Amino acid sequence: MLWVRGRVLVGPDEVRDELWAVDGRITYERPPGADHAVTVTGWALPGLVDAHCHVGLDRHGPVDAATAEKQALSDREAGTLLIRDAGSPSDTRWVDDREDLPKIIRAGRHIARTRRYIRNYAHEIEPGDLVAYVAREARHGDGWVKLVGDWIDRDAGDLTACWPRGEVEAAIAEAHRLGARVTAHCFAEESLTDLVEAGIDCIEHATGLTEETIPLFAERGVAIVPTLVNIATFPDLAAGGEAKFPRWSAHMRKLYERRYDTVRAAYDAGIPVYVGTDAGGSLAHGLVAGEVAELVKAGIPPLEALSATAWGARRWLGRPVLEEGAPADLVVYDEDPRADVRVLAAPRHIVLNGRVIG
Repeated sequence: MLWVRGRVLVGPDEVRDELWAVDGRITYERPPGADHAVTVTGWALPGLVDAHCHVGLDRHGPVDAATAEKQALSDREAGTLLIRDAGSPSDTRWVDDREDLPKIIRAGRHIARTRRYIRNYAHEIEPGDLVAYVAREARHGDGWVKLVGDWIDRDAGDLTACWPRGEVEAAIAEAHRLGARVTAHCFAEESLTDLVEAGIDCIEHATGLTEETIPLFAERGVAIVPTLVNIATFPDLAAGGEAKFPRWSAHMRKLYERRYDTVRAAYDAGIPVYVGTDAGGSLAHGLVAGEVAELVKAGIPPLEALSATAWGARRWLGRPVLEEGAPADLVVYDEDPRADVRVLAAPRHIVLNGRVIG
């Protein structure tokens, strides 16, 4: 039994003084023997969410189980207790049997156009096979499918859309028929209108949002996961490709330079924004606090940025917060993270399934 005392942030504006974890579940009713429970004190938040994270993947492709375990542990130590794995070629179902590791919501393996994505990451297919592969990954995932919506076209020398409108409409309709939501990697402007009008549920990165597409996203309720800690790598990527693809390099720099304005304009328009780091490719795991800080730097109010990794993110993914009967997955801090999101970088205690593990 665990007793959490201090300030329990049940919601952005709902605070309680204590909760208990009994058999791994939250209760607000004092249980028998409560005085003998293990006790932690501080400011308690629901376990943080990283809504774009790749456990089982590194810059070269799939990794072994020992490496995937280290990735998941790094996320856990940062307070991330719920991950939406936005595409991985590795089978990480074994994580579900570990009560000491974050819970994962999988999107299956990336689905990309042939030779239009990072090697060893995705199913690389042609448009005629898109519906079949989306159906396959919808059945393999946990309610999400991940498309690669745009990537560098070597013939064009720049980012271009990967899928014709008709095929992507049919693929998204099939995913929805099977009960899965669809998200897509998109850096550039070109692919966004077709994807949103085809019924997509979320866009990753979304650096290509413009005055023309932002109202469309807002009208359709399409969420974005900006991954600003990843977008920070664009200048280095642009420098590395400038000699061979100068148009692409210039485009990437422009997307980077307006990144904060893009995110703030999306938020101001009412587009749902959630926290994701894109860890597991070229980025280290455990960067969730840095991504929240980046959203604040972009102009999102601190409480909203906090919700984007806590209450709001969990509800978007269909998972509970600190409510009666929910799994006791929470993070405890020395200070109120609502007052300063930088507090997230220093968890005092990590509680997973009712056990203090850090």
